[in-house]
Amino acid sequence: MSNVFVYCEIEDGQVADVSQELLTKGRALANELKCKLEAIAIGDKLDKIGDQIIPYGVDTLYIADDKRLYPYQTLPHTSIVVNLFKEQKPQIALMGASSIGRDLGPRVSSALHSGLTADCTSLVIGDHYDKKQDKKYENLLYQIRPAFGGNIIATIINPDCRPQMATVREGVMKKEILDPKYKGKVVKLDVAKYVSNEDFVVEIIERHMEQSKVNVKGAPIVVAGGYGVGSKENFQLLYDLAEVLGGEVGASRAAVDSGLAGHERQIGQTGITVRPKLYIACGISGQIQHRAGMEESAQIIAINTDPEAPINSIADYVITGDVAEIIPKMIKYYKKNSK
Repeated sequence: MSNVFVYCEIEDGQVADVSQELLTKGRALANELKCKLEAIAIGDKLDKIGDQIIPYGVDTLYIADDKRLYPYQTLPHTSIVVNLFKEQKPQIALMGASSIGRDLGPRVSSALHSGLTADCTSLVIGDHYDKKQDKKYENLLYQIRPAFGGNIIATIINPDCRPQMATVREGVMKKEILDPKYKGKVVKLDVAKYVSNEDFVVEIIERHMEQSKVNVKGAPIVVAGGYGVGSKENFQLLYDLAEVLGGEVGASRAAVDSGLAGHERQIGQTGITVRPKLYIACGISGQIQHRAGMEESAQIIAINTDPEAPINSIADYVITGDVAEIIPKMIKYYKKNSK
């Protein structure tokens, strides 16, 4: 039976979090399908990269190691993945919905005529009956994501073409090592068989990278504001509360679009996904696009003037009132009780 495949992104010798999250999900899918989990790592000096990948339950790790393959370049990486998939014929292929995955995924799916569902929020195995053809398909990958501006949740299937391809954003899936001593096989690819000289027509002369100074994803407490916060002055209250609690400030898309916060703080379907211990939603209505990025939070407090706001349905605690009045009181009483 064809296997589940995960493309692993490598940066400075480290496997990206999104790739490790997909390995965890891939292992679960492979278990359900009773097949193997395979992965591919492409880059330079990858002798020890297996230590970061195989413990997630990877049965076979394919490594393409060549100094010309790092940093990421579109043409050679596409050629390697396409040609490897033609050989191994995976039934499912997963990539991160990162800048790399968004570049690589469509090219691979186009070359293989397989189709691709981007920015999935859930991946499930299920069956499908086609009434027109009177044909039943078993063990398909349900590729689930919000659609039509987040107004519906679409379940997308690919009955006939393989691999079934999907990309998932960082933070959507949980990351969990299966066994630190898991025994997987490492296969080193002969790079020359998978690429051509023309694939290296582009040369990277100089590369500059700057790490984000905002780490909303890694914060244990997130104070997030929506359009309902009302003003930049009120939004400053969120920063004050976050500083007192030792957390970070996030924002809904509406807040970002209205200039209340920067895009790097945007949480939701078109932003980042967070799983903090505490999520305080201030002036956020809680439409499905935003909930996709925060509903896995351990505890949720919703502060909103609208008692019928959708965010209230998933909140552990609901405070109905004005953010400008409630947050200063929260700061005051937290400082008082923390002494």
